[in-house]
Amino acid sequence: MPPHVLVRQLERETVLLNLDTERYFGLDEIGTRMWFRLTGSDSIEMAYEKLLSEWEVDGLVLRQNLTELLDQLVSNGLLDVASG
Repeated sequence: MPPHVLVRQLERETVLLNLDTERYFGLDEIGTRMWFRLTGSDSIEMAYEKLLSEWEVDGLVLRQNLTELLDQLVSNGLLDVASG
């Protein structure tokens, strides 16, 4: 997570603020769970595996949803993804 991102959890939802652009980004309960798995795991694949074990969901659907969220977070400057 970049240093210019402020995160506040409000009950089951999360608000992210990019301090550089002053733009807010809201996550619902599912997005919040994905966020915390992504930022608390060593890799995207590990986050995916943990989420897959928590939820009864088709793996392809989860991967697609996780990828879409990642794309939005990265494009809004709210998350950096390191290669490797």
